[in-house]
Amino acid sequence: MRKYELNRKTNETDISVSLLIDGKGRSKIKTGIGFLDHMLEQLAKHSLMDIEINANGDLHIDDHHTTEDIGWAIGHAFREALGDRRGINRYGTSLLPMDETMSQVVVDLSGRPFLIWRVVLPSEKLGTMETEIIREWFQAFSMGSQITLHVENFYGVNTHHIVESCFKALARALRQATEIDTRASQEIPSTKGTLGGSL
Repeated sequence: MRKYELNRKTNETDISVSLLIDGKGRSKIKTGIGFLDHMLEQLAKHSLMDIEINANGDLHIDDHHTTEDIGWAIGHAFREALGDRRGINRYGTSLLPMDETMSQVVVDLSGRPFLIWRVVLPSEKLGTMETEIIREWFQAFSMGSQITLHVENFYGVNTHHIVESCFKALARALRQATEIDTRASQEIPSTKGTLGGSL
């Protein structure tokens, strides 16, 4: 089973994560940030990963530390659950519409973390959450998971729709990239013979 659980505690956050890649899309999310809960439920649902998160953070300051640390923790759990990445497709692409919005996410489960973020968010807040923190979640997820991650919004008016389309597109791209290639199920998809951080 491609599954991993972790607990991460700092002076700013206390986070527990359970992640099963080959799941049913079930989620149990409690971060203290309503909009982030909604996005992570979308991530689970559309990737078919089972994700449980319980987080307590210094929300009396703002949402930044909690959002960023959750991104890193989910990413780290995802990286560990992948194991040696044997047999995976490795690459995933999703072009996703949501009403007036169109976004694309492309991933490479390469072991080399990198984020390209081409998203402009019209509103400064969604609920209590400052929208500039959305990029920090994707950056932290990329670093924690050690994946190359390109996120681009082509057009859109509604900030909620733009962000949600990015999370759903990420979910679909991860689902594609983590699926096992039946023609090469015992192979590491790299001429190096290894994935997961080797240069």
